[in-house]
Amino acid sequence: MRATWDVFCNVIDNYGDIGIAWRLARELARQPDLDVRLWVDDLEAFRRIWPSIDADRSEQLDAGVTVRAWRTPFDDTAAADVVIEAFGCALPESYLHAMSARASAPVWINLEYLTAESWADAHHGLPSPHPSLPLTKHFFFPGYTEATGGLLIEPDLAERRRAFLDDGVADFWRRLDVVSPRPDELRVSLFAYQNAALPALLDAWAGDPAPVSCIVPEGRVIPQLAAWLGVAGLRAGETHRRGALQVYVLPFLSQDDYDRLLWACAVNFVRGEDSCVHAQLAARPLVWQAYPQTEGAHAQKVEALLARYSEGLDAASAAAIGGLWRHWNGTPAAPELASCWRTFRVRHETMTRHADAWAARLSGQGRLTGKLLEFVEKRIK
Repeated sequence: MRATWDVFCNVIDNYGDIGIAWRLARELARQPDLDVRLWVDDLEAFRRIWPSIDADRSEQLDAGVTVRAWRTPFDDTAAADVVIEAFGCALPESYLHAMSARASAPVWINLEYLTAESWADAHHGLPSPHPSLPLTKHFFFPGYTEATGGLLIEPDLAERRRAFLDDGVADFWRRLDVVSPRPDELRVSLFAYQNAALPALLDAWAGDPAPVSCIVPEGRVIPQLAAWLGVAGLRAGETHRRGALQVYVLPFLSQDDYDRLLWACAVNFVRGEDSCVHAQLAARPLVWQAYPQTEGAHAQKVEALLARYSEGLDAASAAAIGGLWRHWNGTPAAPELASCWRTFRVRHETMTRHADAWAARLSGQGRLTGKLLEFVEKRIK
């Protein structure tokens, strides 16, 4: 019999939550014996990363996944064999009761946010009984060790990346109406939350001794960028130059095109979880901006991933990348950003070799989808 899976996604961070839930749902739907539904409460945000989605439809089939609009009141529906609650979104009460009404309780999993912190090893897989219903939820932590749930890596990702780099980069830039990079140019992608460090970074790029091109998809950072350029606003298709820096503003990219952008650039500034993981898998040096939290609580996440990512780097390279990450995340007493950028620029080739080795290491360890299927198989009745 085919097993049924329901994945629930409450879109909070615009694109990161739905980006991960959609990657997971697509991977599950590729399994020959699974029927997968994805419940999403913001189909318009979903459509931005996957343009074939119709935001007005309550149900549609895409990439083998049945996409359902998660609305209030919630539609009466039978509970699935496996229920994935993405990032602690609260399931509808009526659905919880449908889960408890089954002859055998579904496997209920809370897919947590990714962290490189060591405590994830001990918390991965822990059960949490419901206070009043005969249901037990298990916490599933993605992570960087064998003791966690691994990373969401599509099995064909490396092959698609190689094919793109061999024969697709020039066409990609033409399609985006962006000139191909010059041999002496450093091409950087920028996807960020609002960031107080952005003007200093832009100043460093503008004052670089060699050309820097910054590729910016539409997003939260655009108003800051416009203010630094001294223009009233920025629209997709515009280009601006200051000093050594050429800025290209792109329309918001689909999930697949954003992956291609990460592959095509020499350095990637990324934010959140989905873009961070795929920037690591792009085998390019990256600077990560964690989701900002009150009282700087995100700094621990930054330091934990930085410690893992920097393993094996020489001292000067580790200091440069560490300084950029800390400055970009608002860490007090971070080294001066311009000096970190200068060191990073000089050591870019070393950083690139390190990034390539890091991507290979990640691809060789456990994949989240496979670990999730194994976890469920041991518990399904």
